[in-house]
Amino acid sequence: MKSTSSITRVDVPARQGRAVQVGAGNLVRVSSPEGAQVGDLFAVVSADTTEHLSAAHTRGHVNRLFPHVGEQFVTTRRRPILTLVGDTSPSRHDMLIPACDPARYQQLGHPGPHASCAENLETALRGLGIEIATVPQPVNVFMDVTVNASGELVWQSSPAAPGATVTFRAELDCVVVVSACPQDLVGINGHGTGPMAIEVQG
Repeated sequence: MKSTSSITRVDVPARQGRAVQVGAGNLVRVSSPEGAQVGDLFAVVSADTTEHLSAAHTRGHVNRLFPHVGEQFVTTRRRPILTLVGDTSPSRHDMLIPACDPARYQQLGHPGPHASCAENLETALRGLGIEIATVPQPVNVFMDVTVNASGELVWQSSPAAPGATVTFRAELDCVVVVSACPQDLVGINGHGTGPMAIEVQG
């Protein structure tokens, strides 16, 4: 972890996850340094970690599949937790797909253990002494999943260029977790998995 003035940067190695504590009013910037890397983003309320960012509640709140800049993400109690304030990517993000987990990789035919966003979330939170009963559906930044005319999901490679960023303002004190998605059996991460970075500006 490196600090420069009021900005704290946390590097997220490929296939791993990291958690940061964020105060209300702070900015959180998530970047894809090498491009084409999907990040599963989660946020839990510091005062009560049973309350967390909810993709489903947010879809209903903004009446679209992903908020526009200036719109908010809400929790399971319909309270604003993050506001989208900046996006330098092509704005292809996903709130339909759940976090990858061991069962997903088994279904895809991978033999043996495989890193997953669900486990990355649990490990990152456990490092702060937080245990969760259920893995929330994440906000999948830089992930391009579309729906075709037949209603089928089309999984496409992330269009995020190297250095692409998406920036949020925290509306509540919360813990934000970013997992550099280890998915390498479905082509969402370009030519391979890579790192991500989180910057918190107080």
